[in-house]
Amino acid sequence: MLIQDKGNHIAVVELFAGVGGFRIGLEGASDAYETIWNNQWEPSTVHQDASLVYRARFGSKGHSNQDINLVPTKDIPDHDLLVGGFPCQDYSVASTLSRSGGIEGKKGVLWWQIYRILDEKGENRPNYIFFENVDRLLGSPAKQRGRDFAIILASLSDLGYTVEWRVINAAEYGMPQRRRRTYIVGYRDGSVVDGKIAELDKWVLYDGVMAKAFPFEGKEGSVSEFNIDGTIREVSDGFNKGHKDSPFGDAGIMRSRHVYSIDTTPVYEGIRMTLGGNLVEEERVHEEFFIPEDEVAKWKYEKGAKKIERTSKEGFKYTFSEGGMAFPDYLDRPSRTIITGEGGSAASRFKHVVLTPSGRYRRLIPIELERLNMFPDNHTMHPDVSDGRRAFLMGNALVCGVVQNIGKSLSRFIYEKEPVSTRPIDMKRDAQPRLSFDLFADIDAELKVNAPKKQFKLEMTKSLLIGFVKPDNTEYFLDGSQTKIYYTGKTKSFPSTVALNKLYYFMPYIKGKGVRDLYLIRIARIGSKAEVHKDSDDKDPRLVFDLEFLQSLPEYVPVRLNMFNTYCDTTLGRIMAELK
Repeated sequence: MLIQDKGNHIAVVELFAGVGGFRIGLEGASDAYETIWNNQWEPSTVHQDASLVYRARFGSKGHSNQDINLVPTKDIPDHDLLVGGFPCQDYSVASTLSRSGGIEGKKGVLWWQIYRILDEKGENRPNYIFFENVDRLLGSPAKQRGRDFAIILASLSDLGYTVEWRVINAAEYGMPQRRRRTYIVGYRDGSVVDGKIAELDKWVLYDGVMAKAFPFEGKEGSVSEFNIDGTIREVSDGFNKGHKDSPFGDAGIMRSRHVYSIDTTPVYEGIRMTLGGNLVEEERVHEEFFIPEDEVAKWKYEKGAKKIERTSKEGFKYTFSEGGMAFPDYLDRPSRTIITGEGGSAASRFKHVVLTPSGRYRRLIPIELERLNMFPDNHTMHPDVSDGRRAFLMGNALVCGVVQNIGKSLSRFIYEKEPVSTRPIDMKRDAQPRLSFDLFADIDAELKVNAPKKQFKLEMTKSLLIGFVKPDNTEYFLDGSQTKIYYTGKTKSFPSTVALNKLYYFMPYIKGKGVRDLYLIRIARIGSKAEVHKDSDDKDPRLVFDLEFLQSLPEYVPVRLNMFNTYCDTTLGRIMAELK
């Protein structure tokens, strides 16, 4: 498959796709990249959150939500570029090479699925590969430093690829999160980029795809040059055995099993993004993300330095110690690394905490976590995905800006011209973000069903939507019937940092009176007035709420309508407090 014969088009297959970080980065780099097939499967879980989000954002065409171990290579279309953030596991070989030359790895080790696909594609294997993994890949496992990476490089070399890598901390190149990851790019023998590689050291230091995307200076005395010899089994059993340190530096290249590597000092003089620059206004944050005053001490303890005496199972006493962490997090610096446990209200050493202008402490909301990975606002918003799971998805994600930079550089080497994208990653962050109805275009219209109980107790912390009722519709909301439908005004977006499925109660605002009647939101969806008034040409998207009457307050409560707060921070308790 010769990519240069196709014009400006690079067909991409994305494995271990998550919520599409590679796709966003590559599409942000160049319109030449087109993801034609992708696979996302989360083992040992019924609820496939990442797959739900991926399909909602990019559509179901070419999407596979099946265990990659069970996907035949023939079902994966031929492509030019294979990408994926494969899990970091033990890559040692569990059996010897078969007579056909295939490799069988430990059950569940997903690197061997990448190898299997490349191997079985044969002459149709892609010209380029692009992978991401944790930074410790270069030094794992602890008992045989560098073995896992040596297996990967040797495997790719045997398939006809020259491979370069870089360990990149996104924050060191101006991005808003301190996230160190290993990025691997490979070029098949005979490809356009492969033909441009001459001297390995010059490619790594100055001339190559990675060096152009992320410039650096080599650290003096850190050059390492060697061969990876032997069969894959022999590499697995013997590579670097008996040595304390990995021979792989932060940057390097492997060609025909010969390795050149060096450690790096980043070179960057551009704009630097910060945690504070990616926060939304305090008024946009739902109450549940604020830390109650009586729990602040717990958070300070978790973040603080500790020395604790513990006893092992064998009865030995030892001192567990850990250093202190910033509390709250610094707003004028990039954030710390987001982890999968970022969600939830329980005090934690590793979750981010920021101090608001009002003096209150709070956790980060999902939209802010998305921004720190340079995803679009509300990318993970889905009616079936909780805030906790959204945080988990961002803990597993990569920084899209890194992929974008490497994607641009790769495109320049292939086509020898500046790439153009109509979908660049948007660096401008709005302190009052809006949610576009387009996000829900390809998912079920019904966003939430609240099942009312025969007996219920009002929950003061639940979100309340107050909707203005036009004078010609006032009688409809005062006729005493139990169910209602409320349409918002014409709009293609609305101010929100809270998912629609967090809206729980509804109160109609009657002009000149205020609010009194309380309803349960049974269904929130996107619709139009034409669905009720068949003769109407009004098909503009609106928010539609199916309501069920709960009770009336003793009297009308006058409130000040503020549409920017309506969908964000109004709770039932705020209205009830007005009655006291």
